[in-house]
Amino acid sequence: MNYRHWHSFKQSANGGRKHWLQALALSCLSTIFTAMPAFGAERISFSSGWGEFSISVASLDAYARTGKKDNELAFYAQHIKPQELVQLRKILQYRIKLSSVTVAQFLYSSMGVKMLQFLGDLVKMDSQQNGFYALRSALILAAADKQGITALEVIKKFPSPTIRINSTLAFEIVGAFDQLIDKTDKVTALVEQQSQIEATASSPVNPTQPLDLQQPGKVQWHKQTLVFHDRIRSRSLKADLYLPQLPTPAPVLVISHGVGSDRTDFADLAQHLASHGFAVASLEHPGSNGQQLQSLFQGTAKEVVETEEFINRPKDVSYLLDELERLSQSHPRMQGRLNLQQVGMLGHSFGGYTALALAGAQLNFEQLEQECRVDNSNLNAANVSLLLQCLALNLPDKTSYHLQDKRIQAVLAMKPFSSGIFGQKGLRQIQVPVMLIAGSNDVVTPAVVEQICPFSWLSSSDKYLVLMQNGTHVFDNQEFANRTFPIPGQLAHPHPALARRYLKAMSLAFAKTYVAGQLQYREYLNPSYIKALSQPPLPLFLVRSLTTTQLSQTQNLSCPGSQNFSSPEKPKIQNLE
Repeated sequence: MNYRHWHSFKQSANGGRKHWLQALALSCLSTIFTAMPAFGAERISFSSGWGEFSISVASLDAYARTGKKDNELAFYAQHIKPQELVQLRKILQYRIKLSSVTVAQFLYSSMGVKMLQFLGDLVKMDSQQNGFYALRSALILAAADKQGITALEVIKKFPSPTIRINSTLAFEIVGAFDQLIDKTDKVTALVEQQSQIEATASSPVNPTQPLDLQQPGKVQWHKQTLVFHDRIRSRSLKADLYLPQLPTPAPVLVISHGVGSDRTDFADLAQHLASHGFAVASLEHPGSNGQQLQSLFQGTAKEVVETEEFINRPKDVSYLLDELERLSQSHPRMQGRLNLQQVGMLGHSFGGYTALALAGAQLNFEQLEQECRVDNSNLNAANVSLLLQCLALNLPDKTSYHLQDKRIQAVLAMKPFSSGIFGQKGLRQIQVPVMLIAGSNDVVTPAVVEQICPFSWLSSSDKYLVLMQNGTHVFDNQEFANRTFPIPGQLAHPHPALARRYLKAMSLAFAKTYVAGQLQYREYLNPSYIKALSQPPLPLFLVRSLTTTQLSQTQNLSCPGSQNFSSPEKPKIQNLE
């Protein structure tokens, strides 16, 4: 899903009110198909206070198959841009190969139910009933096609002659995405401006040095896989330990992966850091790894992510550090080789949440309940990560979770989610150095909501925000190569090799400075170095200071704690299961 596609409805209309609404309806149809290719019937109808507008499925089907517009579609097409019509055909033709079991298992999970609750109020049956059950059955039946699911195949399975789109809600959703696009553009410009100001004020880095941090170090290392079993939690863990061959104990870094990933996803980063003298433990979290997704799709698990993962993940890291301390004292090959007085943490996505929790961020259930209200779902339609964050509300105890591990001296969180589950109150508890990495085209954890606003809340004196313009949620498309589901093209990183090189340089400078205590590397943690490192087509910006006042005054942006994408009197969404 490309956020910028949501801009189109604003410019699509010409002429009078009737033509404007007709153009808006077709553009909104394209938007809805983009968001979730799962609608269908004989006709798709949009109703509003000015009347009802509809288009036949047969017209869309013919256009998808042949590229030719019949009279009905031609009437609507004259009111939208040609590239929007081309995009609509791509959406109608887009095919995803997933089995019926895979689709059913996801749609019956907590995340799937929450998604259908929202979509069911947007997409209704001919009788105006919520489309929750109709969507679920249509998706599952369409998945039986061996060629894969398309929007039109789901249309043929939808148990109603007409799909009725809740136009009011649809326009609000479009508006939410439109606001996010606009704010992302403006905030990106603000970050770029602030980065330039800070670069001018800082001492320049020797221009012959910037590429050095991207190159492998000279330290030899070897890898070994460690297997542990936490008897208290009945939880088995694996970690790949990259152990450098040094005459003195090595500082320790822990890497935590995201949902559906595993301990191998950042192997190249772990090897890079090990070659520069760090002992790197890349940990795998059962309950939110690739095996968990496979188990879900095979019918042997019920959830995409087990709710307890919000607590278990940080505890996994603390348990790993306990075991590493034990091994460094007793194991012949590891004795005296780990410096557990110098420990840092790196995490991506859910792993970024894990790192922030270990750094001292406190769960904020009051904030999360506000963000996850059923009648508030359309406000957060542009933030996919809330589907996951809201699962934390199912935790049995909302008062006594203390997840901080004071051995963690610094954290680097790559595209984490944090706005709902921590909020400003929770993130302000962090006192250790923090680096947040954001991507302007991240559709999973949107940069403005999940990294830039949270950065402004941090109270640590040593904090860094790095923004990759045009960066997406993933760093490397190979992360998903062996998964049981395909990675959508819109989520794939356009320049993975460059993004990985950036990550190696930034993480090395940060870890050397705040974990290893080699303060000479601090000079690389400034905007002038990042400017020297940056290259098209993935511009890179770093800032050390960005306040909520700047965001508010410069861009009129109210961050999530102030309901930044709200509007009054939202229609309630039925809580169906």
